[in-house]
Amino acid sequence: MKNKILMLLISLFTLNAMAQWQPAGDKIKTSWSEKIDVDNVLPEYPRPMMERADWQNLNGLWEYAITKAGTAQPETFDGDILVPFAVESSLSGVQKSVGYENELWYKRPFTVPSSWKNKKVLLHFGAVDWRSDIWVNDIKVGTHEGGYSPFSFDVTPFLNKSGEQKLVVKVWDPSERGYQPRGKQTSTPKGIWYTPVTGIWQTVWLEPVNEKFIKNVRSVPNIDNQNLKVEVFTCGTDFGDYYEIVVKDGETTVSTAKAASGQAVEVAVPSPKLWSPGSPFLYDLEVKLYSSGKVVDEVDSYFAMRKISTKRDANGIVRLQLNNKDLFQFGPLDQGWWPDGLYTAPTDEALKYDIIKTKDFGFNMIRKHVKVEPARWYTHCDQLGILVWQDMPNGDRSPHWQNRQYFDGTELKRSAESEANYRTEWKGIMNFLYSHPSIVCWVPFNEAWGQFKTEEIVEWTKTYDPSRLVNPASGGNHYPVGDMLDLHNYPGPEMYLYDASRATVLGEYGGIGLALEGHLWATDRNWGYIQFKNSEQVTDKYVEYAEQLLKMAKSGFSAAVYTQTTDVEGEVNGLMTYDRKVIKLDELRVRGINRKVCNVLSDK
Repeated sequence: MKNKILMLLISLFTLNAMAQWQPAGDKIKTSWSEKIDVDNVLPEYPRPMMERADWQNLNGLWEYAITKAGTAQPETFDGDILVPFAVESSLSGVQKSVGYENELWYKRPFTVPSSWKNKKVLLHFGAVDWRSDIWVNDIKVGTHEGGYSPFSFDVTPFLNKSGEQKLVVKVWDPSERGYQPRGKQTSTPKGIWYTPVTGIWQTVWLEPVNEKFIKNVRSVPNIDNQNLKVEVFTCGTDFGDYYEIVVKDGETTVSTAKAASGQAVEVAVPSPKLWSPGSPFLYDLEVKLYSSGKVVDEVDSYFAMRKISTKRDANGIVRLQLNNKDLFQFGPLDQGWWPDGLYTAPTDEALKYDIIKTKDFGFNMIRKHVKVEPARWYTHCDQLGILVWQDMPNGDRSPHWQNRQYFDGTELKRSAESEANYRTEWKGIMNFLYSHPSIVCWVPFNEAWGQFKTEEIVEWTKTYDPSRLVNPASGGNHYPVGDMLDLHNYPGPEMYLYDASRATVLGEYGGIGLALEGHLWATDRNWGYIQFKNSEQVTDKYVEYAEQLLKMAKSGFSAAVYTQTTDVEGEVNGLMTYDRKVIKLDELRVRGINRKVCNVLSDK
């Protein structure tokens, strides 16, 4: 009888929660939005590159309020919001604008499991756009600026000894009125500019750790020397503490190594199984921290043995190489927007879907365009086998844009505050993603948007991570720095510049539009660089451009990026509709020609 009463109470609570939340607005939605459980939102472990057994998800219904900027915490809130969906999104259940003049408040209770007694409690935020202030039990515990990098606070001293705790978050996002990296967000969306994303947009979670714990694990493979360099960053450790790493291939231990806390170590990986899009093999990496001979922390990680580099071929053309072999890198411009969740995919299945379809289309690469995804997206890329070019989201103003020659003008001079903010967030993004093998190229600037001190920024990026390529400015003001010259041309491919010292790549082309009724974000303002009336026409033009690209690849191009994976708001130039319900081109024909492009150098 007690069990029946308990089940009834749980059912009533669930029904009540659902009654409080429904997707807002009348815009198109993906099919995954129907699968959302408000009591179990994005339940997957949010940091697979460094996983612990114990954690608590704080996603779900929170209270929210929108107030004038600079005012005190409101005594009453406006209603419920579904975290981690931005307040402007349908899936938040709110779909309201916040704007430069206002601030967004969040509040929710939580409890700390009794099994976490005598543990430190870390409060993690996957991403909050943009400036956030955090209170625990009415004590301000920290502030963070940056919309794309994760951050955390040790909240242990501020917790009540038992019972309910209170978490409050305040967010201010100036959108295009600020200098911060913001990607394609604007308060007046149209054309290539989209709806703002304010507030929490990735998972919020709690994690228990000991006084001495592992903060981060960074790994860099070296296939030529058949080893892996590992750095383990720790907190609270003393002289004499050390860590142990174990490399595993399934249940088989490949090798082990130990190092004092604060020291990097190289571990052998003999006869390595190399990672590639055709064979995305991942090794497991177990990391244990020891103090006084006892294990005080342990995490599970993974890595891949792969190498990205450039080399001049027999014709003198500088080529991109994967694992010391020429590989033409070809993929879509992937902006990672969703009609129902904006920056946030409705489910993990949805997040993975776009990558699966990219592989189905025959591509071997994705350019992640002016956005940073949750950690799980990159793990899916690691597991499925797709190369990733990672953009820094644009921000601040733009100088004069010169695309057709090497730039000889004066670059934008940012304020000291703006420049410092860019450098901090770019470093934070690189730290966050450093160990993901799928990422093979960093792109600090896109076109001329917010471009400044290009040579200095590129040099710093290359020095900070010498294991990857750096695309200095995709389609932007060109300087003879970094590893490639990146051209943009719409709609068809064109090689109007060539660099004999670096790889020459086509960073954007295509944009073939097809508006499909019933799958449009806006019915009155859709566009592509060129538009057609049916799938056959679009596919014909796509194949025509790809055949042109094949010839250009043989004569000089070493990579290309097609615009784009999906429609986004008013843009209808996707391979799929914005709601992911229709593949707009003939998938078999696209896959066939794409595979020819990807293999153009290996088939020579």
